[in-house]
Amino acid sequence: MSVLIVTGIDGARNCAAAVSTQLGMEVEVAESRRSAIAILKRRDFCAVVVDETMAECDPAGAEAIWAQTGLAIPLQINFALSGAMRLVREIKAALHRREREQALASMAAAAAIETELKSTVAGLLLHSELALKGSGVPPAVADRMRVVAELAGTLREQLNTPRRLNASTSRSKAQIDERSHNAA
Repeated sequence: MSVLIVTGIDGARNCAAAVSTQLGMEVEVAESRRSAIAILKRRDFCAVVVDETMAECDPAGAEAIWAQTGLAIPLQINFALSGAMRLVREIKAALHRREREQALASMAAAAAIETELKSTVAGLLLHSELALKGSGVPPAVADRMRVVAELAGTLREQLNTPRRLNASTSRSKAQIDERSHNAA
């Protein structure tokens, strides 16, 4: 993971070195819109920080940079007023927010899939049981329908049984909760 800082201020490389040390990740500096866009086309970043002064002086240039950021977190900070430590705090907070949002989105997607599966399994179970109760079902077909009904019932039981989180998932959720509490 790395961060791109887009600013033309003196001392930007020193600021980037301090940020890199504090965050433990690579920090690259682009001194202009053109160089920022060229760098963004070459590689991906977890965050792109644009100097607010640069963005205000060249709004179209800032938009061109934002258009190239991909999945990177866009941040706009006034480097004239902010020191390296504030920049570190802002980047950390943004990364923690992103991590929490991704974890929540993953949990929501899993819950949605689980709901869809439960609905499908219930329908499968209902229709296979109705087919078994119907008259005129050949014995071979009835045997297969019983197997389908048993499988659907087993799957329904598995879906209705509360899942236990494994140790790494529990630890990960606890870390996310702790980080979001600390970032707030």
